[in-house]
Amino acid sequence: SSEVLEAIENVIQGVVQSLAQKKAPVLTVANRADWRNIEFKDSVGLQMIPGCTTKQIRSDCPQSARRFALMLKILSMIYKMVQSNTYATKRDIYYSDTLLFGSQSVVDQIINDISCMLKIPRRSLHVLSTTKGFVAGNLSYTEEDGTKVNCTCSATAVTVPSNVQGIKNLTSHAKFILIVEKDATFQRLLDDDFFSKVSPCIMITGRGIPDLNTRLLVRKLWDSFQIPIFTLMDADPHGVEIMCIYKYGSVSMSFEAHHLTVPSVKWLGLLPSDLQRLNICKDALIPFTKQDENKLASIQKRPYIACQPLWKKELEIMAASKLKAEIQVLTTVSADYLSRVYLPNKLQFGGWL
Repeated sequence: SSEVLEAIENVIQGVVQSLAQKKAPVLTVANRADWRNIEFKDSVGLQMIPGCTTKQIRSDCPQSARRFALMLKILSMIYKMVQSNTYATKRDIYYSDTLLFGSQSVVDQIINDISCMLKIPRRSLHVLSTTKGFVAGNLSYTEEDGTKVNCTCSATAVTVPSNVQGIKNLTSHAKFILIVEKDATFQRLLDDDFFSKVSPCIMITGRGIPDLNTRLLVRKLWDSFQIPIFTLMDADPHGVEIMCIYKYGSVSMSFEAHHLTVPSVKWLGLLPSDLQRLNICKDALIPFTKQDENKLASIQKRPYIACQPLWKKELEIMAASKLKAEIQVLTTVSADYLSRVYLPNKLQFGGWL
């Protein structure tokens, strides 16, 4: 915490020095969303390059003065929390003054900018994100406050902890981890008692694009158990994008890639080639929108696709057919096809990429 306080003090010192010299204070932050500042490393995924381009948030410019003020406001809130060893969620910060901040997304972006500017993980800034992910299956652990959590015996899923770094005593006999894109599919597998029928496993869903805590938990489970991690996604560009976030990280959080990515993640399904192999009826598939086409084209150009020839092939099948499918399409084969046939066969015969 002394490191965090010192980092914030240095920023404020810079502001005070500028004022003393009758200059307008400026905050310098990295251009997080610029692909030119990102490099791809097999072992880490997408990460920010050391000498990346920056942008200035000036206090004397009408376009950025408000953002400058909000950054100082949130820095002061973080400073107080670190000093008093208290925590707040991003929602708490937004609701402390909704009129001032205007929207939740403004707060989210500023917190990421601050984390990147100070080169300190968000968790160390005492800012928690609201968790939306669920975990179930063969796993138990102790939370930071001493609460024992056992995911194995519960028929319902457990919410991903809001302080993943603080959990300890993780134990599991799982043979693999299955990341499921959507909550509906996750709940279906839970109802079918999938995680105990096939072989013991841990199931996780980020319920769409995963939040930070879900990604931290996947990484923590990988570090703890080193067991295979498979993804079950819709066969569409959005599903591929989500899988890439777990495996390679996202551009906007590339400065924290070391804590978040798991490059060993495998694509289990739903593969575009599965749709052909299983003779899924064309009427059950959904035509691409213009947005889908653009998203797929952008994914195909990304640096990590070049080193994944089998993924590349699947994306080409998708691009050629201009059709997408949700995991639920497997119910057209039979109601419990996913948990009874599709997943057990894939896991037994190595049907992943």
